[in-house]
Amino acid sequence: ANPKNTSKLRLDQEVRDISEGLRRSKKRNEFNLEQRWATRRSDFRRAMLELKPYIVHFSGHGAGEEGIVFEDEIGNSEFVDTEGLSSFFELFSDSVECVVLNACYSEVQAEAISQHIPYVIGMSDEINDSDAIEFAVSFYDALGAGENFDFAYNLACSSLQINNKKLISDI
Repeated sequence: ANPKNTSKLRLDQEVRDISEGLRRSKKRNEFNLEQRWATRRSDFRRAMLELKPYIVHFSGHGAGEEGIVFEDEIGNSEFVDTEGLSSFFELFSDSVECVVLNACYSEVQAEAISQHIPYVIGMSDEINDSDAIEFAVSFYDALGAGENFDFAYNLACSSLQINNKKLISDI
């Protein structure tokens, strides 16, 4: 989600780069990348019911205690709070194995979701667009190569640490 009243993110670049990496990977047949753009709460709910995903990746804005940002019916920001996200993911804990919150200040939500989902990644601070994309692409490159979530996370963190960045929460 990237509501019209928030700073513009390169979500299209993130999806393109992840998709390209998975397409070239040796495990490419094990991944089906589904996307939902300008995501509203209802879009999220419907996608979860329809797809029953193994991995949920949210790209967008976060605001710490206020929550993560979805879009409302006219494209403006609408916060989804921590408690709501946690209880929502609890309902899908039988199918979701990993949640990636690629959004600034999403550590609070990641910690709450981790009560129900085995692998959850959130950002402990502000992260610029290029670093968020680098993290995500590195993470999925590792998964596409057949590595597990722990290795993928560590590789993605290493990619940022090379540039003296450390903004990821390991939950």
